[in-house]
Amino acid sequence: MDKLFSPSTVHQITKKYKFKFEKSLGQNFLVDYNIIEKIITASEINKESLVVEIGPGIGTLTAALAQHAGKVKAIEIDRNLIPILQETLENEDNVEIIHKDILKTDLGELIAEEKDYKQVKVIGNLPYYITTPIVMKILEERVGVSDITIMLQKEVADRMKAKPGGKDYGSLSIAVQYYCEVEQVASVPRNVFIPKPNVDSSIIRLVIREKPAAYVIDEGFFFKVVRGGFSQRRKTLLNALSSALNMQKEKLEELLKLCNIDPIRRAETLSIQEFATLTNKLKEI
Repeated sequence: MDKLFSPSTVHQITKKYKFKFEKSLGQNFLVDYNIIEKIITASEINKESLVVEIGPGIGTLTAALAQHAGKVKAIEIDRNLIPILQETLENEDNVEIIHKDILKTDLGELIAEEKDYKQVKVIGNLPYYITTPIVMKILEERVGVSDITIMLQKEVADRMKAKPGGKDYGSLSIAVQYYCEVEQVASVPRNVFIPKPNVDSSIIRLVIREKPAAYVIDEGFFFKVVRGGFSQRRKTLLNALSSALNMQKEKLEELLKLCNIDPIRRAETLSIQEFATLTNKLKEI
């Protein structure tokens, strides 16, 4: 089907199938080919790429991905979109439509089924309400994905790429940057979607590091310390962490000084490496 990115085509398809947009699923269909091209260029896909697409909608981005990738596995949670995808993508023989919830999908198994591709890339226009759980699932499961190119709410993208010292920098910034290098690709205005969302979007690319950004003895404990540090942003690191870790202030103050971290600093000023150093020292005791 031609020009899936055309608003008139979207209206025609949704009318034909009596499709109702589900607010609870964060459904906003892209209707701008320039944005599609930016996603494809940034993702650097080729015929040796296996693409896992999250939330294909009516197949607008999927059809374009199929022209460049070796294979596209498109995972869609809404059963009402499956017959639409089967029609819009009927001529794309390298696309597999999968009706599943991405958060309940065994990505490792899905990827292991395909042996013919040199790299695995995740691409998608993510529902705003579950962007963070989706990204963290992919990163934590370490399923062999080389990079992730996604469109997401601008506010969340700003937090993922934020550097120490700013208001956007927090536990999400550290969690994503621990695993990835974050590249800003483009800003996306809200008027390139049907229906129009209430927020602007960004396209970012997360290039997964061969090794995390810092060495930690225990990753679970590392993220616990990070969350603890940011649990009360207005408090000093000493006060926030002593409360979160149920630790005596005197002992914690001593440890912070051993790590060359001023106890009166706030969590938002610490780099990933400083959090790692502190976590390792805490773990030792």
